[in-house]
Amino acid sequence: MSNEIKTAVFPVAGLGTRFLPATKASPKEMLPVVDKPLIQYAVEEAYAAGIRHMVFVTGRNKRAIEDHFDTAYELENELEHAGKHALLNLVKAMAPDDLLCSYVRQPRALGLGHAVLCAEHLTEGAPFAVLLADDLMIGPDEGPLKGQPVLAQMADIFRRQGRSVLAVQEVPQDQVKRYGIVAGTQAGDRLMQIERIVEKPAPEKAPSRLAVSGRYILTPAVFEQIRQQPRGTGGEIQLTDGIAGLLASESVYAYTYAGKRYDCGSKEGFLQATVELALAHPEVGGSFREYLKTLAV
Repeated sequence: MSNEIKTAVFPVAGLGTRFLPATKASPKEMLPVVDKPLIQYAVEEAYAAGIRHMVFVTGRNKRAIEDHFDTAYELENELEHAGKHALLNLVKAMAPDDLLCSYVRQPRALGLGHAVLCAEHLTEGAPFAVLLADDLMIGPDEGPLKGQPVLAQMADIFRRQGRSVLAVQEVPQDQVKRYGIVAGTQAGDRLMQIERIVEKPAPEKAPSRLAVSGRYILTPAVFEQIRQQPRGTGGEIQLTDGIAGLLASESVYAYTYAGKRYDCGSKEGFLQATVELALAHPEVGGSFREYLKTLAV
């Protein structure tokens, strides 16, 4: 089994109910943070990790995602004739020539595990990454991993370990019920070998406060585990339960990533990402900072 990750899976079939009415006719993954939709941030992160095959597990009303990564001949022609070469290059850069996009439908909303299972035939029996676009991840701006995207950090771990790696972060005790929670033994810098993983435990029953954070690198053995799992929390087929089953036959690691995560599945996290990334934006950051200073707080 190769230790290179060539495929990334993006489960994007969710209804985005927490952002209604904005998501009534538009995918939540197309909500823009400054000047890029959430799904583009995730695809760029996967591309920076060396991945070139992007698999989108879609549902109804998700056509905008396909259109976003498709070639826009009319738009490119108009920009070229208008001499707007900077904008033309920006549009073309969204889908480089070596980027391959595949799309598969999740016919029923049966959970994250089921969504990942829908992409099995496109992973070609090789290890693959899973990225949840709701979690906008930004690599660190200082330290030894400065500028390295989170998935690229995880890909380096996978090359060394050759086993599944989950991104984790510590969360407050009262928030563990919102996440998959892991516990285990230290296996290196920022690395832990997982001994237990539980989906959305009650705070008093959580084995730790280390929460899985929307980035996974998984071996193909996880598919059989997902197939064997009965429906779990919320009546859904949980990816967490499939990973728990994998622990019996393979090591699985938790990696405390360097960087920052914005929970853009929540309004508060989405607004935080918008403000902080706007402040860091080379075009609008300076003027936006001055504007914020004029606001009464």
